[in-house]
Amino acid sequence: MVRIMPVDRLSDDDIREILTKYKKIALVGASPKPERDANEVMRYLLEHGYEVYPVNPKYEEVLGRKCYPSVLDIPDKVEIVDLFIRPELTMEYVEQAIKKGAKVVWFQFNTYNREAFKRAKEAGLIAVAHRCIRREHERLLG
Repeated sequence: MVRIMPVDRLSDDDIREILTKYKKIALVGASPKPERDANEVMRYLLEHGYEVYPVNPKYEEVLGRKCYPSVLDIPDKVEIVDLFIRPELTMEYVEQAIKKGAKVVWFQFNTYNREAFKRAKEAGLIAVAHRCIRREHERLLG
């Protein structure tokens, strides 16, 4: 059986280490709407001990937490920038992740942008692509 290497070239051990080591997450594209994936994932991460900072200029609050217009507006350290936005918008947030000193940029399903992914890696960030942070947590740590 041939195992296809994911585009991010990260092993299960790599993903497990990311999810164990980094606990401060900026969730870009956060939504107060319970039917949205970003809302469900944010709720899950909060329930599993992560510090989640919602980022969306449209909202003031998501799940009882102050919502920030950008990653750079978050007053605390950010380790993971989790993207729930259209691919054409990701480069801006990769740049913010770099400026903020994040360690990981996580491209959720349907958010992958080759140039933004490449930029994150060139800047020394770990770039995760085509994966759901919740599903990976459930699969590897659940």
